[in-house]
Amino acid sequence: MLRAGDPAEAELDPGRLAAVEGLLAEGVRDGVFPGAVALLARGGVVGWQYACGDAQVTPARRPAALNTIYDLASLTKVAAALPVALALMERALLDLDAPAHSLLHEFTGGTRDLVTFRHLLAHTSGLPSWRPLYLQAAMREDVLEVICQEPLVTEPGERVEYSDLGIILLGFALERAVGGRIDALVSEYVTAPLGLQETMYTPPPELRERCAATEVGHAYEREKAGEEGRGYSWREEVLCGEVHDGNAYYAMEGVAPHAGLFSTAWEVANVTFQWLRPGGWLSDAAITEATTDQRAGAEGYPRGLGWVLHHEGTFFEAFGPRSFGHTGFTGTSVAVDPDQDLVAVLLTNRVHLGGSNTKIQEFRPRFHRAVREALR
Repeated sequence: MLRAGDPAEAELDPGRLAAVEGLLAEGVRDGVFPGAVALLARGGVVGWQYACGDAQVTPARRPAALNTIYDLASLTKVAAALPVALALMERALLDLDAPAHSLLHEFTGGTRDLVTFRHLLAHTSGLPSWRPLYLQAAMREDVLEVICQEPLVTEPGERVEYSDLGIILLGFALERAVGGRIDALVSEYVTAPLGLQETMYTPPPELRERCAATEVGHAYEREKAGEEGRGYSWREEVLCGEVHDGNAYYAMEGVAPHAGLFSTAWEVANVTFQWLRPGGWLSDAAITEATTDQRAGAEGYPRGLGWVLHHEGTFFEAFGPRSFGHTGFTGTSVAVDPDQDLVAVLLTNRVHLGGSNTKIQEFRPRFHRAVREALR
């Protein structure tokens, strides 16, 4: 596990770190996000942590702190679903190259029969990126049926199409493989072995005051649902301590493999650090496979199992050629550079300023360039 240290121990330049802090303060001033918590770990040492701005601005201001708990959004995919899948693979409970219908008999017919669990993790299954499943699925058990009726948008293995639906489908397979809901599997294979206390689904009410607020109401989701969602009972309050993602909240009780996990920067860093220390939590073979290009001829940018791999134009382009990372819709991200033994965590609640606020897309590459310049 990571230990707390100082910039010198982590081979970080204090002067350059001041520039990173200035950049984060600029992000608050420019309305990229209301607040942020960032952390850099190198060589197993957390050499820098920084909190700025606010965890909530509506209806009242509440400052961000190092222990603020963030809605991780799609970081759930690599902090929860992916390690559970690999753990089951290593225990011979999941064959990545088996067809999805081997565990999910409902997912069959036509080219669905060709979709493997590897396709789902590499986002090459052909399933669409997103659908408002909750409009047809009132309960968790209905979600699988709705996905199984969804037409594929491409042939399996043809194109990289980042897909929430694919990871949700994978989650149902993981649950069937061993029994138990995804939160129980995450506890068994992720948080309990690592001793994590503040990485969880559905934070209890007593932790709400430490949670960063996300959107005010659900205007962005409502707009995406369009006419199909007219008349739906949307959330209107400030979302805080409950998952922002609509499919996770409305249809899956806040517990899903694609979104729903909450955590602090420190614990996100500790989960991510395991990818740099094979042999304990995951084997070297599993880590190597997950961080190797899995496209197998599919069109699109390079993807491993779950992870985005280094390429021109990605948010961590400034990092080395073996680096990998992931983002979350709420404004979160993590990037790993094995050649520098580096983990970079950036947690924000940019959607608190509106779901359509996309300024973070330009900010993330600047942040990671500044981090790269702070390495000694």
